Amino acid sequence: MKKIAYYCFLVNSIVASAQSKATENLQKKFSDSFSLFFYQNTLRMINQSENKEFDELIKDIEKMKFLMIDKKETFKPADYQRLKRDYQAESFEAVMTTRYQGRNLDILLKEQSGKTQGMVVLVNDSTSLYVLDIVGRIALNQVTTLYKAIDESSDIGTKIKNFSERNAKRRDDDKEDNH
Repeated sequence: MKKIAYYCFLVNSIVASAQSKATENLQKKFSDSFSLFFYQNTLRMINQSENKEFDELIKDIEKMKFLMIDKKETFKPADYQRLKRDYQAESFEAVMTTRYQGRNLDILLKEQSGKTQGMVVLVNDSTSLYVLDIVGRIALNQVTTLYKAIDESSDIGTKIKNFSERNAKRRDDDKEDNH
């Protein structure tokens, strides 16, 4: 009986700590998207100035997937609404909508027994969609701080900039081919 209870606990732990299926499906649908995984130790590496407040911010994050999608003409407002419904179908609840540096942010939480198990932050502008799929939690008033740290990290920022420039070049090449 103890073995059965242990295996049930193990399976529940694995299921509870899995990234969102909606995020996985989004990445599959947009196979040219840019994706990074962060774990507690890799998030600490972003904190090159050893800021104690940042360490406190990330202390309850087990892992995080960062996904960036170049929306081009293929990602429409209806797709965004469908994505939010897909997260809600996975028991995520929309808790906050805000703006940051001209971008819209939607924050969704998944709770179990009153404790936040996961968060999804959707950062949406006219050209890109950024998804932060977090196993764990951060304070809602610190979401923009985390996004800013990722966005301004020299290594990550360079990769994001290269991805954006690559996609801009592809769009320009497509326009030339169509004329």
